[in-house]
Amino acid sequence: MHIKKITLLFFFLLTIQTSSLFAQDDLLDELDDYSNEETTGKSKNDKKAQNKFELPAFKTLKIGNLQSTKIGDKGELYLIVSHRFGPLKDGFDTFLGLDQANTKIELLYSFWEGTQFSLSRESFEKTVALAVKSRFTKQSDSFPFNLVGYATANINTELSNSRFTNYTLQDGDRMSYAVQLLASHRFSKRFSFQFAPTYVRENLQILEETGAANHNQFAMGFGGRLKLSKRVSLNAEYVHNFNRDENSIFYNPYTFGVDIETGGHVFQLLFTNAQSSNEPGYISNAGGDIAFGFNIVRVF
Repeated sequence: MHIKKITLLFFFLLTIQTSSLFAQDDLLDELDDYSNEETTGKSKNDKKAQNKFELPAFKTLKIGNLQSTKIGDKGELYLIVSHRFGPLKDGFDTFLGLDQANTKIELLYSFWEGTQFSLSRESFEKTVALAVKSRFTKQSDSFPFNLVGYATANINTELSNSRFTNYTLQDGDRMSYAVQLLASHRFSKRFSFQFAPTYVRENLQILEETGAANHNQFAMGFGGRLKLSKRVSLNAEYVHNFNRDENSIFYNPYTFGVDIETGGHVFQLLFTNAQSSNEPGYISNAGGDIAFGFNIVRVF
């Protein structure tokens, strides 16, 4: 299903009741402090700094698939579990795609303030990825954007010589890379927007699928967050790949869904046309069929 054919698929309107059992959870306390800051405009810990810098544009590390400008604080360890199910169009033969699943498990740690590192393994093409994310500057009275750099290197461990009759795979063929500049602006207490100029490098492509050899690709991502309540927000994103050949079987990726924050976790329920949640995977190789998925984010 192409994004141009979609005006509106659905809106989530969810309300949640947080159990008092989680009232002492560190992340929930942080979210409460954050919400109080949004209401009063004053930080619990540093009122002077709050007058200088705006609050973060996003509350979690990703908008959906697209990285956000949020970075974990120094010493924070994140566990992120991402599931992408099969296409909804298969109907009840695959129980709306739930019989099929790709899973990604990611560990992320910030050794010092403003920089984080991550290691992940995704079942889609059995991909191992390393990534680094670093903050350049924050939105403030004197500068309108949060600016963050992101870079990742991916290894496809599933590639087999059996797929290539006249070519012997080299170690470098398994590699793909992505570099992004993430720029976000918090327009109000409820609405934030981000754009992300992106470079993707794929060392190996199957021309029957890509239509032409476009190893170096440039793309522009867009994403936004609309806060509905204290712990619920709507998110949406779209990435336009400028180097996609007209004969390619792949599409520009899009994602939309809802974030729910409760009890030390952030649940991101989403719909997307991409099976991979790694940058080279979803920006270059998104399919045309929409599927359900989710991310679970836990900070320690």
